[in-house]
Amino acid sequence: MAEFTHFNEEGRAKMVDVSDKPETARTALAHSSIAVNKEIYEKITNNEMKKGDVLAVAQVAAVMAAKKTWDLIPMCHPIPLTGVNITFSWDQDDNDQNRLTISAFVKTKGNTGVEMEALTAASACALTVYDMCKAVDKGMVIGPTYLVEKTGGKTAILREQSK
Repeated sequence: MAEFTHFNEEGRAKMVDVSDKPETARTALAHSSIAVNKEIYEKITNNEMKKGDVLAVAQVAAVMAAKKTWDLIPMCHPIPLTGVNITFSWDQDDNDQNRLTISAFVKTKGNTGVEMEALTAASACALTVYDMCKAVDKGMVIGPTYLVEKTGGKTAILREQSK
């Protein structure tokens, strides 16, 4: 098992020093999802929500969240992002629930990864959808949220995508 690196000699939290790590191209892809009822699905896809275009607003919220991850997550480094792309897909289950899957892809060229930025973007996106639709139904369920893949640095992760 890997040793925790976010603790100092006194056992207190610290931001890891990444200054000696090589600068490489780094990417991360994270997914989140939100299950909504048929009424919300129809209002989103027909652009009939009173608060506006849900997916457009959620997409902008996701990009903003990726850029502010260092400000939200205490031990994250402020890193320059070179790209953030948010995409959506819909699936319907047998119980008439519609699941919006959110894919957040983040890129940088630097000495630390962008996994937290991708996860934060996906999470903020799902939360924004919830916020914009909660007047119709507060029973929406967010999740799971997870890292699908990362590239660059010492380790690469590629997780099988499941539906």
